[in-house]
Amino acid sequence: MLIAAIAGALILLILVGIGFYGLIRGPQPADPGDAVPTDSSAATQPADTPSRPEPVVVAGGPEAFAAAFAEALFTWNTTSGYGPTDYAQMIADVTKDQEADAAATDVRAYLPTQEAWAQLRTHQTRQWLTIDAIEIPAVWEEAVAQAAPGQIPDGTIAYTISGTRHRTGYWGADPVTTAHEVAFTVFLTCTPERNPAPPPADPITETCALLRLSQLDNPLR
Repeated sequence: MLIAAIAGALILLILVGIGFYGLIRGPQPADPGDAVPTDSSAATQPADTPSRPEPVVVAGGPEAFAAAFAEALFTWNTTSGYGPTDYAQMIADVTKDQEADAAATDVRAYLPTQEAWAQLRTHQTRQWLTIDAIEIPAVWEEAVAQAAPGQIPDGTIAYTISGTRHRTGYWGADPVTTAHEVAFTVFLTCTPERNPAPPPADPITETCALLRLSQLDNPLR
């Protein structure tokens, strides 16, 4: 029983270390070979997909924030006149101060480099995400339940998001598309704030901020 207890404690430390710090290494750079759409299957871009970087909605609760963040992270348009740093800035605006630098590194790994962006622009590439599932990973629930008081700050939560990343563009004069399944974990924190709006607005709302991101396609389960 003592050996089992020690082993369990070690596993918990590993889970908390990996989970709370968002897999320290952060998501790995995109494969350069994925820079140009290659699949000719049909894909329809949602009518409400923005053509420019838009702020991430930080109110509405943690799950709503996780969904809004994920869509902002994967939605961009190389023909918009903006670059990857412009899209990254909108996401950086919702990071937690003490994790801002690390979170910015995580985000940059999800976006094309300047060189890849220039290549994608020649193909008029657009990207967006359709979300299939948002769930709290089982290992995170176990880590929180077994963590010592104060080990994980209040309001911290992890959501694993799975969905499909879509890209459309042109190869010469021919329209082409890709659809690629993706999964990743968002680590965030939410704090209650009093709503200044007059009744009947809810006087207490939650404002959320990003802590870290897991590696792309290496989420917590």
